[in-house]
Amino acid sequence: MSDLGRLVAGRYRLIEQVGRGGMGTVWRAEDELLGRAVAVKRLHAPQQHLQDDELETLFERTRREARSAARISHPHVIVVHDVVDDEGAPAIVMEYVPSVTLGELLKERGPVAPGEAARIGRAMVAALRAAHTAGVLHRDVKPGNVLLSESGRVVLTDFGIAQASGTSTLTRTGELIGSVDFLAPERLTGGAPGPEADLWALGATLFQAVEGRAPFRRDTPIETAYAIATGEVPVARNAGPLGPVIAGLLVREPGDRLSAAEAERMLRASAAETETARVPRESLLLPPTEPTAVVRPAAPDPRPAPPRAPSAPDAPVAPRAPAPQATQRRRRMGAWALVAAVMAAVLAGGGFYAAQHFGAPAGTRGAGTAPPGHPAASAPPSSPAAAPSTPGPSPVPAGYHLAEEPGKGFSVPVPDGWTRQEKGDEVIYVDPSGLAGLRISTLDYAASDPLEHFEEEERQTIPKVAGYERLRMQSTRWRDRPAAVWEFAFRGRARDFRAIDLGFGEPGGREFAVYLSAPTAQWGDFRTAFDNAVAGLVVHE
Repeated sequence: MSDLGRLVAGRYRLIEQVGRGGMGTVWRAEDELLGRAVAVKRLHAPQQHLQDDELETLFERTRREARSAARISHPHVIVVHDVVDDEGAPAIVMEYVPSVTLGELLKERGPVAPGEAARIGRAMVAALRAAHTAGVLHRDVKPGNVLLSESGRVVLTDFGIAQASGTSTLTRTGELIGSVDFLAPERLTGGAPGPEADLWALGATLFQAVEGRAPFRRDTPIETAYAIATGEVPVARNAGPLGPVIAGLLVREPGDRLSAAEAERMLRASAAETETARVPRESLLLPPTEPTAVVRPAAPDPRPAPPRAPSAPDAPVAPRAPAPQATQRRRRMGAWALVAAVMAAVLAGGGFYAAQHFGAPAGTRGAGTAPPGHPAASAPPSSPAAAPSTPGPSPVPAGYHLAEEPGKGFSVPVPDGWTRQEKGDEVIYVDPSGLAGLRISTLDYAASDPLEHFEEEERQTIPKVAGYERLRMQSTRWRDRPAAVWEFAFRGRARDFRAIDLGFGEPGGREFAVYLSAPTAQWGDFRTAFDNAVAGLVVHE
């Protein structure tokens, strides 16, 4: 502690050491010129491992990168005030943020809740987007570099200097710098790090935030690096709605990884689930062993999808010949996507709904017509709050009536005044405005995995839906039956829409799906119809 009280660059008085790493120490200091608290990080690479020219190259790169980081202006990025020389080594002067790191928090208190992890993740990805736009790579994203301030601010620190100031337990200094647990696969296999490497490290950080451990941690650094480069990506079982984000960020191939923009959209969507407060909390719980899979959102299948309906934009949906049950199961969501788009037009007899919702010229669609390929009815499950695990159905709430469907094998609460229509294996209930609809679908044989079924349908649906954005897709259970829930948003001609779908059924038994779509602006009002339908649904075995 001999540096205590020392003046750096004739201006910064070292007050208290607040951090130390393998190549640097961080001090709380007083800027005696401006009278403010700052943080001073002094690099001190182990000189016994470097020649003089190597050491100078390292220091110069640190100065250059720190100056680049100083150009980033973002509330979730640490502010770099200055880069100065201190006894021949560079010292970085930054804003001082009274805080603990996410790494310290995880050690002291264990994993954080998915909601808090999402809040931290949104700040981190916003910081990374700002840095990458400025041409700065972080290179050492990890919980130890995420500051959680006393005021709730999340700050990503060590921008642009991590390559010089981090530690490596894998290779000698100067070749590969960074914490091995958070090094992207391409960095371990000799690839040049790009923005995608920072995003992989973000995924690993979020994984540790919800699980309490790094995703690929093994007994030795070499084993950890091998697992990152070749192993299967583990499932974050405690991630809840963050599961798809984490899995999408930890994809091995950089080009297949979630982009920063995609990750930010998904993290924002995971925060917009306060509407699920209307549903009994036990209905939102996921079994701890239930895996969560991922499909990259808003990324069309590179293979062209086969046409699902006549190519004429205003042609009615073509009738399908009988198909084996396995084929029917795969088509259930696809056909639903084609029909949901016109659910109100079909039920309310409205060319108005079809024209306003899907953009057809006024008067070109009459009752019974459908825009080919639209996914409104087929795939979109919505938020995870769709699967009550309660032992039995809830009572019919006020303003609802119990719609008995003996021929379909169920009964369900439906808002008073909604109109019924039957179409194939689906019963559709439409609100008086023709803009929102509740659909109950049945099939004789359930899919072996409801989540995989939704993922398959999403891949087929994405290219055909304007403005499609996945909000939620995950495994759950409905009264002890395997289930999945899928929520998404899409764009109509006159307004934006949201949809939610719950599919469930035991393999070999019957499959059921409950689906609602409604204008985004009125989603809070119509969502109750879905929640009550799920809570009050009775399946007649």
